[in-house]
Amino acid sequence: MTAAPLMTLTWTDHVSGRQGFLVVDRLVRGVSSGGLRMRPGCTLEEVAGLARGMTMKEALHYNPEGRYIPLGGAKGGIDCDPQDPAAYDLLVRYLRAMRPYIEAFWTTGEDLGLTQDLVDRAAAEAGLVSSIQAVYPLLDDEAAARKRLADAFAVEVDGIGLDELVGGCGVAESVLAALDRAGTPYAGTRVAVQGLGTMGGATARFLARAGLRIVAVADIKGTVTNPDGLDVEALLAARDAYGTVDRAVLRPADRELPGDAWLSADAEVLVPAAVSYAIDTANQGEIRARWIVEAANMPVLAEAEELLAARGITVLPDVVVNSGTNAWWWWTLFGDIGADADEAFAHTRRSMRALIDRTLARAEADGTTPRAAAHAIVTDRLPVIAERFGWYR
Repeated sequence: MTAAPLMTLTWTDHVSGRQGFLVVDRLVRGVSSGGLRMRPGCTLEEVAGLARGMTMKEALHYNPEGRYIPLGGAKGGIDCDPQDPAAYDLLVRYLRAMRPYIEAFWTTGEDLGLTQDLVDRAAAEAGLVSSIQAVYPLLDDEAAARKRLADAFAVEVDGIGLDELVGGCGVAESVLAALDRAGTPYAGTRVAVQGLGTMGGATARFLARAGLRIVAVADIKGTVTNPDGLDVEALLAARDAYGTVDRAVLRPADRELPGDAWLSADAEVLVPAAVSYAIDTANQGEIRARWIVEAANMPVLAEAEELLAARGITVLPDVVVNSGTNAWWWWTLFGDIGADADEAFAHTRRSMRALIDRTLARAEADGTTPRAAAHAIVTDRLPVIAERFGWYR
């Protein structure tokens, strides 16, 4: 996958001077998929990497027997702190500027810094029917499909929306599949999670309920640790909208450490679930875990991953691990599953476990890393998808 993106766009806001970006890596049947992130320092290069990752995620979940048709990959980004008081108006102006692309070929939604509710509200204010309206012409029954997805977004489990939980379910199943292949029991396996937002929080919940011990959680205030295990449910209940935990709920045995202490946590599994580029060539040396499971997009720099691999640390790549959220949208919209939590979790677990097993088996057979194996699988699949659906149509 070395071809240049189909389209790159840089937008400058006429009010604030801030920049936004859109990269369409490629189209399938004229449509692409990829969320919209908002963070200070977001760059065109970052968005291009995320768009390429979306192409891979779509291809990895291609099932010729399913109703879900893979789309092309795309991504949007805005260089702004989402907590800035002017952020929402900037989001509306960005979506208004991107309206022709969203109407025609870019389906988007929540990503780092933005919730789906916020994207939906801003999209309506920008004059859009929906942030995913470009996919509607591909549906057999648009009205039924839209109702099914809306019903799914209304489902809650223990007070948390299904749309928030399903991604964490996929990440957790990736961890469990890796442990099973290694013959490592769940009980006693220690996990450190960076970020307790949508993805990190749900991942921590599913892993804790599977019997693993969450020994460290990092947020913007620092790292909370307990070698005997943190009370995940209490931490989740005490989060704000940005995943920051109210320290008032900490127990006497819980310790507060600096923000980067999660990297060196005495744990077998690290789950970076916050920002991109969290692990670099300098701080990778602090890591003692056996597995790094990328719940966030692009959290490990390529040069750092090479050093980690040389030390026997396996990185399960983002394009595999966190692909469940995107796939769940389309499984639901196209009708592979209904608006039901049990059905969504079961389908996600089966699909993610099969994908992890396929990736790790390919890595073992090729004598390479899981990321290289995922690229190889995509390289095999893209010609099949192109032949069946065509790229730029």
